[in-house]
Amino acid sequence: MQREVRTRFAPSPTGYMHIGNLRTALYEYLVAKSQNGKFILRIEDTDQERLVEGAIDVIYKALELCGLKHDEGPDIGGPYAPYVQSERKGTYLPYAEELIRKGHAYYCFCSKERLDNLRKECESKNQTFMYDRHCLSLSEEEIQEKLRNNVPYVIRQKMPREGSTTFEDAVFGHITIENNMLEDQILIKSDGLPTYNFANVIDDHLMGITHVVRGSEYLTSTPKYNLLYEAFGWEIPVYIHLPLIVKEDGSKISKRKGDAGFEDLIEMGYLPEAIINYIALLGWSPDSNQEIFSLEELVKAFNVRNISKSPSVFDINKLKWFNGQYIRAMSLEEFHKHAEPYLSKAITNKNIDLLKVSKLLQARTEVLSEIPEKVGFLNELTDYDLNIYVHKKMKTDLEISLQSLKAALPVLEAIGTWNEETIHEKLIGLAKEMGIKNGQMLWPVRTAVTGWQVTPGGAIEICDLLGKEETLRRIRIGIERLEKAV
Repeated sequence: MQREVRTRFAPSPTGYMHIGNLRTALYEYLVAKSQNGKFILRIEDTDQERLVEGAIDVIYKALELCGLKHDEGPDIGGPYAPYVQSERKGTYLPYAEELIRKGHAYYCFCSKERLDNLRKECESKNQTFMYDRHCLSLSEEEIQEKLRNNVPYVIRQKMPREGSTTFEDAVFGHITIENNMLEDQILIKSDGLPTYNFANVIDDHLMGITHVVRGSEYLTSTPKYNLLYEAFGWEIPVYIHLPLIVKEDGSKISKRKGDAGFEDLIEMGYLPEAIINYIALLGWSPDSNQEIFSLEELVKAFNVRNISKSPSVFDINKLKWFNGQYIRAMSLEEFHKHAEPYLSKAITNKNIDLLKVSKLLQARTEVLSEIPEKVGFLNELTDYDLNIYVHKKMKTDLEISLQSLKAALPVLEAIGTWNEETIHEKLIGLAKEMGIKNGQMLWPVRTAVTGWQVTPGGAIEICDLLGKEETLRRIRIGIERLEKAV
């Protein structure tokens, strides 16, 4: 009988969700759900020094925003609770002691000073630091005496020194590591807590994890995990190592170097759905040419065999394109819900209908945080260079602009019902009557009422937004300024 597929996302609560972490969570979710399996959330907080207050809430919020709903976890429980490693700390020592009895691990009583000196010695010889197995030669009597005297210790894994270890990865294929490259890693630290590597193996086994998804930087560590599985006689999971996500210059993405994490992207106005869609394609490609995927569509299309070995370049402009596609696919009401917080902060003119502004912006917005810079002209008419009335394509200059504005003013003053339809009818009718091109009427009007060279929307939409009184006031200012210049 085939085992149920079970994957786990096991982040450390260190303060933020970076893009690589989120992609790992997404692929773990897709691996599980594409095979009708379970996706588990486990918090790995054994490195107490790096913990950041509130970081667990950041993890929950990010997963919720992205729709990556876990089947078991600290907040919802499950058959293998608790799902926080620090709450499982009594679990690990007995397993480490079992390894000692089997000859696969040993007590190490070396002081920090001794290890620091050993490390310095290696550095001076330009050698990679590896523990020298000083404590492996201790007799049983010496070990017991040190334990009785409460001498601080760690428990180290005893690695084979001869031969090599080979394993199969679903993405990278056969991987072989020479055993003399494997250091005797620490399993239990001096504070009694397990290391990340040891707790991972124990918890993955106890929680029935069948597929382990992680970054390719862990490829060389995998033999250490497998030697633990073999020492216990446990079934080794399927390994799926993911390619690196890099910047355009090939360097790794790093929050410390100012690269955006998931929360930063949300704050910058990117939509969770667009982010998920984009990062799904950072290292994986579908069998079709489809680019826009909902999470449900990703589950149906996902297959591990289509994960690439090559590093993937994070291109913010491509993400921006995806975001724009998602914005344009929304209903106006949905877009307005996202845009409204930006609009209400940016637009101080309380007479402006914000829903109409959203209608104007939706097709012209790629990232929500661009909104404030697009709407400033709605608050007030600032000084502007009269040369923006001059437009070759529209065939306007200062004189034509002045004539058009002077002709438009009484026509607009006479409008009873002020709306887009009426404004359009009157201004286009006036251009026809004057024997000029539509642009020679609309460009000067739009310029006069905004003072901007580029605006979202044209003259008619903006006049409607500003209202009759404000539109006429701004046109009069335009006429006055042009009369002085011509």
